[in-house]
Amino acid sequence: MKYPAVLGVDDVLPMLDQFDTIIDARSESEFALDRIPGAINCPTLDDAQRVLVGTTYKQVGAFEAKKIGAPLVAQNIARYVETLFADKPKEWKPLVYCWRGGNRSGSMALIFAKIGWPVVQLDGGYKAYRAYVAAALENPPQLDFRVICGTTGSGKSRLLETLESIGAQVLDLERLAAHRGSVLGHLPGEPQPSQKMFETRIWDKLRRFDPSKPVFVESESKKVGNLRVPEVVMERMRASPCIALQLDRPLRVQLLMEDYHHFCTDPGALNAQLDHLVQLHGRARIETWQEMANSGRMPELVDQLLVEHYDPAYLRSIDRNFVQYPKAETLTLPGISKDDFIAAARHLHS
Repeated sequence: MKYPAVLGVDDVLPMLDQFDTIIDARSESEFALDRIPGAINCPTLDDAQRVLVGTTYKQVGAFEAKKIGAPLVAQNIARYVETLFADKPKEWKPLVYCWRGGNRSGSMALIFAKIGWPVVQLDGGYKAYRAYVAAALENPPQLDFRVICGTTGSGKSRLLETLESIGAQVLDLERLAAHRGSVLGHLPGEPQPSQKMFETRIWDKLRRFDPSKPVFVESESKKVGNLRVPEVVMERMRASPCIALQLDRPLRVQLLMEDYHHFCTDPGALNAQLDHLVQLHGRARIETWQEMANSGRMPELVDQLLVEHYDPAYLRSIDRNFVQYPKAETLTLPGISKDDFIAAARHLHS
């Protein structure tokens, strides 16, 4: 296939998987906030260099800024050609983009084209890509969502993971958001992505689904940690058929002790999160729960949190937010072993 030098998002994104490499020519900090799925970062100007060039532009003028920036850009691109891309054959098909498809990606695309690679520069750059994703999430594909509902600790996330492992289509919003979706849901050592990155991850999943097959998703609230689920995606989830996952409370306590082991070994971190519940439950009750954590009475604490906090909140919200929940199929787990979840997943994915 012969590639033109420049293509717009409407042409590029439908064939995104056909490129051998997707190159983000923006700086490290821009790349960290969000990028096209699968992109690697090859800054033509890194963060420090951008500051230098930008400061020169403001204080001296465009000509002097370009004189400083041009050799830096040339050196950086040369380094990538000599290292990252030295083994690429003539047929290697890269896509290159920057913020608006201007000088940074244009410089890289020009050199690649002169070498002989069939490079494509994304017209409009990341800015055009971001507008495309935002529009796509306002009108997502019509998918057959099946919503896994259940009280905290009933195994919804494990079931989604198992469903995906046996080939089912799964939209795991908590995994995409790096958060378990409650006041205790922060994952240690894994910060949440930016809102834009979260939306990119959702768009990337949605575009790959087969509309003729069901997509399993958890009964999330509108926010997962600090991140908002796109409004139309949420509306469609809430209007979809539900599966009511049930698990006896002692087993829920056991499952939560396993999934939140980091809190069991660090009661101080748990107690810091419990402070966020003072407004709901009062200081006296929170201090009682914190003392349970400090004295190692974790199973008792988890049980009380389920009975007094999580279960009432769930029961208040599920019927109101998921209109088909009253007609939900009930799926009872006899245990929390791997085989129990495999059996449940196969029942749903039959």
